[in-house]
Amino acid sequence: MTKFIRIMLPIAAWYDYEIWQMDVKTVLLNDFIEEDIYMDQPEGFMVVGEEQKVCHLQRSIYGLKQASRSWNIHFDEVIRGYDFVKNNLDHCVYNKISGGSVVFLVLYVDDILDLDEASYIIGIKIFRDRSKRILGMTQNSLSKKQSLKTDEELKRMLDIPYASAVGNIQYVAWCTRPDIPYTLSITSRYQACAGEAHWTAVKTILKYLRRTKDVFLVYGGGELILEGFSDANFQSDDDDAKSQLGFVFKLNGGVVVWKSSKQDTTDESTTEVEYIAVSEAAKEVVWIKNYIQELGVVLSIAESIVIFCDNNGAIPQAKELRSHHRSKYIF
Repeated sequence: MTKFIRIMLPIAAWYDYEIWQMDVKTVLLNDFIEEDIYMDQPEGFMVVGEEQKVCHLQRSIYGLKQASRSWNIHFDEVIRGYDFVKNNLDHCVYNKISGGSVVFLVLYVDDILDLDEASYIIGIKIFRDRSKRILGMTQNSLSKKQSLKTDEELKRMLDIPYASAVGNIQYVAWCTRPDIPYTLSITSRYQACAGEAHWTAVKTILKYLRRTKDVFLVYGGGELILEGFSDANFQSDDDDAKSQLGFVFKLNGGVVVWKSSKQDTTDESTTEVEYIAVSEAAKEVVWIKNYIQELGVVLSIAESIVIFCDNNGAIPQAKELRSHHRSKYIF
């Protein structure tokens, strides 16, 4: 969901759209349910003399498996009645164009970006300079050889919240920090066998985030044109010689989509891994382009999307089929 919001915000900054937010209180209690569901009488509300009886639910409640889906179906029916159109790429995004006005509605669990000026969205702080049409968002090499070696180290690591720390960093990396996914991708591999060297690396990331907590992901001052960049690190993993690939996409001067991940296969050359990185970026851009096209307000998205690559072997291979003894299996 953060990907969808990051794409919407630079568009809002470009056109100087209003950004509003609302919260539906006790949202899962608002919808009727079709199934017959019974529950024990709540503690403290039992009918004296009829403690053996159960309650027949008339409405949805928190804890039901179908509660969120039931609310979403009900919301969809109501909002469509106001001529909002659901985005085919994300069913939690709706838009309505009427005359010269356009409204985008983004549903996240029970939060809707709509009725109050937004300063926080799903834990992300938003700053705007509307005079300059700028918008900002903020949140406040390892190997298995460095894994646990002794019983003493194992005991020390049992008291260290390694997985919890990596999980917290991961949320920040997903939302507003495209500068840390590479290191996070490496440290997250060792959650089951983390050693002190791995924990030191995680603490270094945490220190870096603390010292750069005022760094913003800024949109504005650029063009409303989507462009991508891909890169790869050949056989960067010391354990299995697999490579790391990554890509980013920019819109209106800021990064909206990014990824850094380890390859599943073992590559034979830098050309191969760079070519795969471009391929993965191309897959992602197909989705991004279709999603933005459905919004109907970014005219440049109809043009071809440029993806930049810095490998002299992968670029000509991507432009046209070439025959070479080390890349003849690439189609």
